[in-house]
Amino acid sequence: MLMFLLRRSLVLSVTLLVISVLAFLIPYAGEGDPARKILQARVNDPGLEPAQVEALTRELGLDRPIFVQYFDWLKQAVTGDFGFSYTSRTPVGELVTPALSVSITLALAALLLALVFALPLGIAAATRRGGRLDNAITFISQSAVSAPEYWVGPVLVLVFARYLGWLPSGGWTGPAFIVLPAVALSLRPLGYFTQVTRAAMSEVLAAPYITAARSRGLSFPVTLLRHGLRNSMLPVMTLFSFWFAGLLGGAVVIEVIFNVPGMGRLLYTAVVNNDVPVIQGGLMLILTLAVLINTVTDLLYSVLNPAIKVTNA
Repeated sequence: MLMFLLRRSLVLSVTLLVISVLAFLIPYAGEGDPARKILQARVNDPGLEPAQVEALTRELGLDRPIFVQYFDWLKQAVTGDFGFSYTSRTPVGELVTPALSVSITLALAALLLALVFALPLGIAAATRRGGRLDNAITFISQSAVSAPEYWVGPVLVLVFARYLGWLPSGGWTGPAFIVLPAVALSLRPLGYFTQVTRAAMSEVLAAPYITAARSRGLSFPVTLLRHGLRNSMLPVMTLFSFWFAGLLGGAVVIEVIFNVPGMGRLLYTAVVNNDVPVIQGGLMLILTLAVLINTVTDLLYSVLNPAIKVTNA
């Protein structure tokens, strides 16, 4: 376990270092002077005087060697200081922290909702493999995967907010505002979770230890819950962590449709406004959490299945 943690820590450090380099180089991506891009983001005026660009270049230290700029930026980034937003002049930390908490809440709500329905559906399909129920569940899961979020979101708003009036159409000021975006965001994970649960449970049910458990007199439901479900959860947990990391900044469409002030919407607005510090801070935070989530998932493998030896990971 100790060697595994040391190796994972080394990989984590190298990965974060690479991420920091890529985030730092964002202003230099594409053509044009970084100082000119920054000024255009601040004043929204393509016609800039060369003296303005030169003054900002000296002010931000962009005339120094790039490796010196990077290490100065990295020292501040390690402490969570990514500077100020070009558009709102607000510290980046004050923007990304509440946005991240909103995205975490929305992602967890969507994924837990997906799991609540996917696990029983996947288990039912696996136990009725090849039958009508299995075919029906497979059709539902494939339909959920194929449903585009930019279509599902407006339909939910029209039905449940506009016509029925049961739920608010957008915003983020109470628990009721989570329901529609969480439902819209849960459909694709629901389809994938159902298919993975079905495949994993089918494999587990064909394993010799299931037959041995049944031969000892255990009923099928007890065998299913005690032996089958635990071992079939490994791929589901992997998929859950993958989706959770992705939704932290990847729910742009849903956050825009439902006016949710999360990371996806924040980064979308920052890209539109060329707000480089917000883009850098948001990406660093999201990718750091994604790497940490992956590491924690690896550790949880040994809890769900002691046969997996993390020392050999």
